[in-house]
Amino acid sequence: MGINLKNATFEGWRRDNGRMGVRNHVIILPVDDISNAAAEGVARNIQGTLAIPHAYGRLQFGADLDLHFRTIIGTGCNPNVAAVVVIGIELGWASKVAEGIAKTGKPVEYFAIEQNGDINTIASASRAAYRMVKYATALKKTRAPLVDLWVSTKCGESDTTSGLASCPTVGNSFDKLWENGNTLVFGETTELTGGEHLVAARCRTPEIRDQFMKMFDRYQAVVEANKTSDLSESQPTKGNIEGGLTTIEEKALGNIQKIGKKCTVDGVLDKAEEPTHPGLWFMDSSSAAAEMVTLCAASGFAVHTFPTGQGNVIGNPILPVIKLTANPRTQRTMSEHIDVDVTGLLQRKMNMDEAGEALLDCIIRTADGQHTAAEILGHREYSLTRLYESA
Repeated sequence: MGINLKNATFEGWRRDNGRMGVRNHVIILPVDDISNAAAEGVARNIQGTLAIPHAYGRLQFGADLDLHFRTIIGTGCNPNVAAVVVIGIELGWASKVAEGIAKTGKPVEYFAIEQNGDINTIASASRAAYRMVKYATALKKTRAPLVDLWVSTKCGESDTTSGLASCPTVGNSFDKLWENGNTLVFGETTELTGGEHLVAARCRTPEIRDQFMKMFDRYQAVVEANKTSDLSESQPTKGNIEGGLTTIEEKALGNIQKIGKKCTVDGVLDKAEEPTHPGLWFMDSSSAAAEMVTLCAASGFAVHTFPTGQGNVIGNPILPVIKLTANPRTQRTMSEHIDVDVTGLLQRKMNMDEAGEALLDCIIRTADGQHTAAEILGHREYSLTRLYESA
């Protein structure tokens, strides 16, 4: 007897915009790389806050700058975030980020370092952070139906066990969540290469199929314009090859297993865009683990599933990452990184429905507050996607 998802609930925080969060972070958010030190200074001063340093934010332009703002603002808007302190070198960009986050209704204040310096900025921002921790810790949890939980997925360090077992486990759970009416997302554009026609065939309407193919072709054009001879130094990776994957097409066929057998692709998103309705969405994205998970967080997802073969240690500051594996060696040597053990699939000790149910159970427990392995081990990888060189 499987989990009755229609009756399933989880306990989280209902934000002013109606979204349900499963964590209650107060984040110190630098707009640019040179504001990292001040953000981390505030986090050292005020317990209960989390700084999110990153490497970019100066002299971007055009679509690259738009993506930067969309990702930073989306991070602050994520329902797992209760309140935000924004710090930037310039007042204009800091205020733009804060104004974007404020549309959710959550508390946000912003500070600029120019004409203030780090010491004064850290002092002022620390006072704001103090107030926000008081606010966030007074918020009460509320119970919500599981349909209110947004779930994302991305795989990493894939091998033959990924396509045969751990990715299909995600697919099994996604089929059930999709039928339940949840909001879901997958991506990894280049890692669909050779299997893109299978995803296109799953698109719900001709218009969605055209949007998907436009996104896929756009990424392929970038690869074609910049590669030397092929993608062999990147796709598959050396770890993929060690794990038995010899071509990007083999990798793609395993990757696609994550969207199950029943789901249709119900919409297409550009990087860090937020879905507008329930269903399974495709998001154009890098296949780099930290970049993709960061984009999912910026798009508003609250829990992330991450099947791995050879073993991956990825986490995120605000988005809990649930890792699962079907590789017995990985489970044996890296068990502290694995939340769901589905090695029984290839050992014929469990069936696919049982594996999917185990993952769903972990998703619900994570939504209820149980920490993932990545959270416990302090993995907070946050990596912005760049499109161009800086001006």
